[in-house]
Amino acid sequence: MPPWKYQEAEALLLPAWELNPTFDVAYNLGNTRYQLKKHKEAAQYLSHALRHWPLMKAAAKLKTTAEQRLAESRAQVGALAVKAGTPGAEVLVDGKAVGKAPLEGEVFVEPGEHRVEARLEGYAPASQTVKVAKGGTAEVELAMTLAKSEAQAAAGTTTEGGGSTAGAGAVGPVAGGPAAPVEPQPVPEKRSWVPVIALGAASAVGLGVGIGTTVASNNASADRRAQADAILEAGGGCPDAPAAYIQACSDLRSTASRVDTFARAATVAYTASGVLAIAAVTYALWPRSEVKASGKMRVLPEAHVGYGGIVVQGAW
Repeated sequence: MPPWKYQEAEALLLPAWELNPTFDVAYNLGNTRYQLKKHKEAAQYLSHALRHWPLMKAAAKLKTTAEQRLAESRAQVGALAVKAGTPGAEVLVDGKAVGKAPLEGEVFVEPGEHRVEARLEGYAPASQTVKVAKGGTAEVELAMTLAKSEAQAAAGTTTEGGGSTAGAGAVGPVAGGPAAPVEPQPVPEKRSWVPVIALGAASAVGLGVGIGTTVASNNASADRRAQADAILEAGGGCPDAPAAYIQACSDLRSTASRVDTFARAATVAYTASGVLAIAAVTYALWPRSEVKASGKMRVLPEAHVGYGGIVVQGAW
C-alpha cells in the first residue's frame, strides 16, 4: 500500500481513537504508524491494543502481527516506567500530559534525556529528569507531598481579642421590626441535560466504532485483493482448487469473511450513532410546555440491524 494511503487512514483513525479508544482502533492506528515509521507512536498504540486484546480465535493472527511490530518499534525507542505516588495525579513528559496516575503500561519516548512531572491540586509538584537509551527502559518514581493552601492559612486568621473574623460584615434583621411577608415563588421546572449528554456521548462512541470498523474493513479488503491477485498470478484458482492452493484459498475465504463482518459492524454502528443523535436533539428541542403536569415525556432510541428510530412516551 502506498504511503499516502496510510496517511489517509491515520487522519481517519485519530478522531476515532479520541471517541472510542478500543483495542481494534488502537491496533489499526498502531499498524498505520508502524508503516509510516513513526515507531514511538506505533509502540504506544500497539501496546495498548495488546493489553486489551480480546479472547477471540479470529483475532489470533492479528495479535501475532501486533506483537512482532511492537517488538520492532520498541527496539527503536526508549520507554519510561512511571510510578506517581498519588492516584489521580497528572503525569507530564517534557511538558506534555500523558495520562493520570497510576499509568497503564509504559510511556514510549525518543532516546535521550526527558523531564517527567506529576501534578495534583493540593500537592506539591514532583519532577525527575532521566536519560533513556535506544531500546532501554528507565524507571521513574515521583513522590508527592501535601501542600498547605492559602485558603487553609487564611481560615486560621483571628481578631486581636482571639475571636474569629468570619462573618464580621453580616447584617441581620432589626430587633422588634415587623417581619417582611414572603411571597411564595413558583419554581420553574428545569430540563435535565443528563439524557442529552448521555445520548450525545453514546452517539459519538457509535460514530467512532463505525469509523474504526470501516477502516478495518478497507484494510481487510486490500488484503483480500492482494491474496486473490497472488493466486491468479501463480496460475491457480479457488473453485475446485488443486492441493497446492487449498491453504491460500482458505486464507482468502477467511479474509473475505472478515471484510463482511467489519462492513456489517460499521453499518450497525453508523445506524446506532444516527439514532442516538436524533434522540438527543429531539429531547433537547422538545417544548416542555406541551407536556401535562400529570405525566412526563420520555424519548427512547430504538435500533435494529439496518434501521433505527426513536420512541416518544408521555401524556399530553
